[in-house]
Amino acid sequence: MTIPRLVVAAPSSGSGKTTLATGLMAALRARGLRVSPHKVGPDYIDPGYHALATGRPGRNLDPWLQGEERVVPLFLHGAAGCEVAVVEGVMGLFDGRGDTDFASTAHVARLLDAPVVLVVDAARQSRSVAAVVHGFATFDPRVRVGGVVLNRVGSDRHAELCRSALAGVGVPVLGAVRRDDAVFTPSRHLGLVPAAERRDEAVDAVERLAALIARSCDLDALMRLARSAAPLDASAWDPVSAATGDDGARQGRTMVAGGRASGPSGRVGDLARARPVVAVAGGAAFTFGYAEHVELLRAAGADAVTFDPLRDERLPPGTAALVIGGGFPEVYAAELAANTPLRTQVAAFDGPIVAECAGLLYLCDELDGRRMCGRVPGRASMTSRLTLGYREAVALARTPLTRPGERLRGHEFHRTTVEYAAGPLFRHEGGADGYGDPGVTASYLHLHWAGTPWTAQRLVSSSRSPSVLR
Repeated sequence: MTIPRLVVAAPSSGSGKTTLATGLMAALRARGLRVSPHKVGPDYIDPGYHALATGRPGRNLDPWLQGEERVVPLFLHGAAGCEVAVVEGVMGLFDGRGDTDFASTAHVARLLDAPVVLVVDAARQSRSVAAVVHGFATFDPRVRVGGVVLNRVGSDRHAELCRSALAGVGVPVLGAVRRDDAVFTPSRHLGLVPAAERRDEAVDAVERLAALIARSCDLDALMRLARSAAPLDASAWDPVSAATGDDGARQGRTMVAGGRASGPSGRVGDLARARPVVAVAGGAAFTFGYAEHVELLRAAGADAVTFDPLRDERLPPGTAALVIGGGFPEVYAAELAANTPLRTQVAAFDGPIVAECAGLLYLCDELDGRRMCGRVPGRASMTSRLTLGYREAVALARTPLTRPGERLRGHEFHRTTVEYAAGPLFRHEGGADGYGDPGVTASYLHLHWAGTPWTAQRLVSSSRSPSVLR
């Protein structure tokens, strides 16, 4: 399949990748193009802005969480029907897991065989920009740096000095973006404030970014570079095949025969039964989630319905399972605590519950001294310490998603801590974490279910017959 595509990268974080990528997505959409948005790594916040810019779900590409073999199929799935794809990188171009470039922007660019646009923060330098670009363009010959965009240029004279210095490097300058305070996006303890929490302001910000990039960059040249990408010899990822185990998952492969699916647990569920309702937490407090999770739940035979723990006093009618993902419950602890009817219902809920990070905090006995749902015996609180990184975890308990001894790849991203009264659910190189019982899977570990697609089928099966796990 031939899909024009670009990877937007930078020498380091804070160089302007999100500004260029989001603005470019919006500017190309304003030209009438169907744009597919992607983000390297486990980031949840940037894809929210990408979705506003393109009108399509922002999707992540992560070799660690999803497996190298799924990166191109997932890219093709997200880019289906689009005329161009823009992939925003993570950190510096070659920064990967540990001291390797595994799961780096360069790694994903190689897998996608996509040209790279390098965003360089030109503030407080001129000729030195050429040395930076030369180094990045030649460091790994397998990565094609096809153009550079100068960011935070102070004046026309400044831009001309940088362009002149780059003339001998052999990498064309495709744009020069002036400093513009009007495109400021507020941040807090885990990065940008999610678009879902400030939708009206975020829409305005994306529109301003589109105008900024359209007047600062050569969109025609960027599209020519995107069209230089070679065809990809792969098939698009399919959530139905993945949910039933046909994508070749490394572990927990599901076998399908005669319309019945036997999952990794050994249980057999009739896919033709009535579709159970899986309630998925949303709203301002729970904004972290991957689009593929809902797609896998639906492919596994469930109806995924969103509810807002800040506003809804009841779970959706017929709820058979709960998924409570990541977000910022610490910012909304008072409001969550005040919604006593919903907390009471979650506390008494007898179906399977899967909770990650923010969901874990919500299920605890309390968060920063405020009463939460009490399904996880523990107390959560804010801390000044940032916990961030990939994890390879071993499950220690049987829960709706896990079986003892199973290995799962995930990541952590939080500034909170939990004092558990029971557990743990997982052990990993960073220690131990989480709580699990036959009805609850709760931890700080974020999973990407495309990397473990059997989890969706396992959850849906347990929601049909919760007593099997009890």
